[in-house]
Amino acid sequence: MEQSLIDLWHGFGVALTPHNLMWSFFGVLVGNLIGVLPGMGALSAISMLLPLTYTLHPVPAILMLAGIFYGSQYGGAIGAILLNLPCHPPHAVTCLDGYPLTKKGKGGTALGITMIASFFAASVGILVMIFASPLLVKVAFKFGPAELFSIMLLGLIAGGTMSRGSPVKGIAMTCLGLLAGIVGTDVNSGTMRFTFGFIELSDKLELVALALGLFGVADFLHNVNRMQVIGSGMKLKLKDMRPSKAELKQSFWPMVRGTLVGTLFGAMPGTGPTITTFISYALEKKISKTPGRFGHGAIEGVASPEASSHSKTQVDFIPTMSLGIPGDAVMALILGALLIQGIQPGPQLISEHADLFWGLIASFWVGNILLVVLNVPLIGVWVKLLQVPYRFLFPAAMFFIAVGVYSTNNSLFEVGEVLVFGVIGAVLIALDFSVAPILLGYVLGPMVEENFRRALLLSRGDLSIFVTRPISAMFIGVGVLVVVLQMYFWMRGRLRGKVPAPQKEDAQVVADA
Repeated sequence: MEQSLIDLWHGFGVALTPHNLMWSFFGVLVGNLIGVLPGMGALSAISMLLPLTYTLHPVPAILMLAGIFYGSQYGGAIGAILLNLPCHPPHAVTCLDGYPLTKKGKGGTALGITMIASFFAASVGILVMIFASPLLVKVAFKFGPAELFSIMLLGLIAGGTMSRGSPVKGIAMTCLGLLAGIVGTDVNSGTMRFTFGFIELSDKLELVALALGLFGVADFLHNVNRMQVIGSGMKLKLKDMRPSKAELKQSFWPMVRGTLVGTLFGAMPGTGPTITTFISYALEKKISKTPGRFGHGAIEGVASPEASSHSKTQVDFIPTMSLGIPGDAVMALILGALLIQGIQPGPQLISEHADLFWGLIASFWVGNILLVVLNVPLIGVWVKLLQVPYRFLFPAAMFFIAVGVYSTNNSLFEVGEVLVFGVIGAVLIALDFSVAPILLGYVLGPMVEENFRRALLLSRGDLSIFVTRPISAMFIGVGVLVVVLQMYFWMRGRLRGKVPAPQKEDAQVVADA
């Protein structure tokens, strides 16, 4: 513990360097802005700014991307509470009680509680990351190729089966991502794989093009026929955002429970913040003495989901940085950014790149304080921004996407890749497929293949190495259990004649509202 505190102090020295602080501030500001805008989440923002990281030192680059990630979580709650507009899936559940509170004239109070819950949960998540990561690294040094293959396989299974929608569709998208990940030159044999005669594909598909196509262009194409102006004449003052003592007391334990739920799910690959927020909301409704208030303006229905979302956002960095296993699509993109910078995530990262790791942790606190300071005076600006017509907003985003992709390697072919992936992503979204597992499969696929080959070389081709080594066998067992449980829930839902994923239905109802 003493060494962790010393390292954290060193991290604050790194994070508060003027150059790093400037990029952290830029990240949280852009993230906050993107979070407010409908349909433009952290994935779109990070994808658009990923080319910028090529010219930056790794520390400010990752600090900026992390700031965008948790900054967008703050911004997303604003549209959900004030305008019943779930800009991003995790905030769909916030609409259930946030907007009724706004209609009662307590929208400012709901935003105030959201800011307090978010900062409290993020702080707890940061503390967990400080003390859990070094312990996790000690265990991780016992991992060989067989263990790394098994835990990455678990990440792929969890990411596919626990993503939004049907588990079968999720697995299908993960397999599509695995196929995209092996395009290019095989590092062992030098053989070209799935290049179809295009020499530009010999150096694999570009991560930036894949991410921008699936999460930028696809979203634009999906929403192009739904362009409408969102009007609101509301005005918020600082005093409106100050909750009373009774409201703070009423929200305290929901904050704690939501934080625990988010922390618990944070280290589990594939369990995105959407699942976490719905679980925390369902828990609060279940234990409440007056469950009838939920859906009609219960402050607990805002505090708990927002706390769970923010604690998970912070804890998500533990498996990504310490083991190289991304918890969700955004983490997969940040993992890709680390690889672009020549940094291999895993047990060695904390010791070999201490400035990056501890500077990132310290920047979480700095960034969350900046967000609180930013949101108080800028709430009115964000509300005005929500009234910008989509016909101006999305063409501007498309322009920056094209410029960003071209600037990476000065290649028009990669701009064409974005267009192709955008069309594919739009079709998949229209068919109700979740595209996030594609990115997870793309990032993890090459590493899964590499460790699978290494393990077989060490065992002279004996596949039993994956079940005879205890840690590897445990992860494979958990993966099998995840598949079995998903099949059980699916069959039980079919037998009862119900939709297997009721939380998705709730989110759609809120989105339609």
